[in-house]
Amino acid sequence: MQVTDFARAWFFDAGKPHLANYPSVLDDEAEIPKLEASLEDIGEYQRRLWANRSEAVLLVVHGPDASGKDSLIRTLATFVDPAGFHAWSFGRPDGAETRHDFLWRVARKVPELGEMVAFNRSHHEAVIGERLWPVHPPERYSWPNRYRSIRDFERHLVNEGTTIVKVWLNLSEDEHRRRLLARLDKPRKRWKFDQSDVSGWKKRAEYAAFAEQALANTHTEFAPWFIVPADRKPQARAIVAKLLAEQLQRLAPDYPEDDKAVLREYRRLLADEGVK
Repeated sequence: MQVTDFARAWFFDAGKPHLANYPSVLDDEAEIPKLEASLEDIGEYQRRLWANRSEAVLLVVHGPDASGKDSLIRTLATFVDPAGFHAWSFGRPDGAETRHDFLWRVARKVPELGEMVAFNRSHHEAVIGERLWPVHPPERYSWPNRYRSIRDFERHLVNEGTTIVKVWLNLSEDEHRRRLLARLDKPRKRWKFDQSDVSGWKKRAEYAAFAEQALANTHTEFAPWFIVPADRKPQARAIVAKLLAEQLQRLAPDYPEDDKAVLREYRRLLADEGVK
């Protein structure tokens, strides 16, 4: 995966695996790219991606509850062509999902060539959330095997033409608490709460530890993790938009070449029809 210096600045670093070692906010606003310009680039180059149908993009967004995953994906989709864009959300596995291998539910949703797809949580939940809230007996789990399966799955996707952009929204404990409290005061947000939210807050440190292990074991050169400050939503959106725009521009710099013979024939046909 080719990245610019801007993108590399957000790379996960195995030398400092703890999320607390990464910023959750940037004080220097000059470091933040212009969101509107990046969104316009996403719209333009996503259309070129869709027109060429030779590459695909999978955006994977993770982070704790209230880290801004939904609103980030909505923002990134501001100018996209909906024909070539899909967003999918993955919660705790249930029903048929528990009767298949853990990759089954996401493998069915990966992008076709030409598409851009966003995952709100993903197959990585199988080595983060599922460690806190298992859906199988303990003997069914082997975390090293799952890490290896994820790496192999992502390598396969990359080899077949899909660029994977994996983002962790790094939210501080204080901001996490503030957002959850704010949700309680908003009727349109309260429906999101259930007992798992209470359990999740109690297990926040454990969740972070499992996330750190997952990042360390699934960060690869071909599908790296980007750790994005998330305490200020506008900052996070601007950073991720720039990361995504750069990848789309790299994959689809131009529209396909015109078929001049077809265009000439079409113009002739339309001109003849007009005469009648």
